[in-house]
Amino acid sequence: MEISQLLKGVLDLAVLAVLSEEDGYGYDVLRRLRQAGLDEVGDASVYGTLRRLYKAGLLASYVVASEEGPHRKYYSVNEQGRARLAESAKTWQTFATTMNSLLGDAR
Repeated sequence: MEISQLLKGVLDLAVLAVLSEEDGYGYDVLRRLRQAGLDEVGDASVYGTLRRLYKAGLLASYVVASEEGPHRKYYSVNEQGRARLAESAKTWQTFATTMNSLLGDAR
């Protein structure tokens, strides 16, 4: 099974989870996802996910000046985003439990 296919279904959840710990800008979110073990996640996927979650009203954003280059657009999870994160986390846990049960004999 390709990890890239799995990522498509859970990238929103992963990005919301990372941002719920600490606000971040695009590259920072990408770096934190990769540090967590999602090495296959692509730059464009993360940036697109951030824009989509923002447009959906799940993230707030603000700009911070950077001494190392252009200003950075930071994202934070708002109340609506926290509700979606909690709902999606519950769905993921149920799904993972079901899959672990189904795969019990295959391990």
